[in-house]
Amino acid sequence: MPVPWEALIPFGLLTAMFGTAGTLFNISTRAQNEGLPPRYNLDKWESLMMERDKRLTGTKRGQTANPIAPEHFATSSVWTGFKV
Repeated sequence: MPVPWEALIPFGLLTAMFGTAGTLFNISTRAQNEGLPPRYNLDKWESLMMERDKRLTGTKRGQTANPIAPEHFATSSVWTGFKV
């Protein structure tokens, strides 16, 4: 059975477009996560630790080894508007 060579041009275009779209999506996702792959299946503990890291360092994926928290961390809480 002969190969229809005309069909290879659209096949190549589709392959290139899907490859380009996937690569750009991967680059966009990693750029939003500071160059790291995205996190999947996060439980409540991991979400709370990510929120704490964001309040400590200012970025979602940032971590610090400093044992003493910055001064603004004392008032940087989700409960700041809560009055008893």
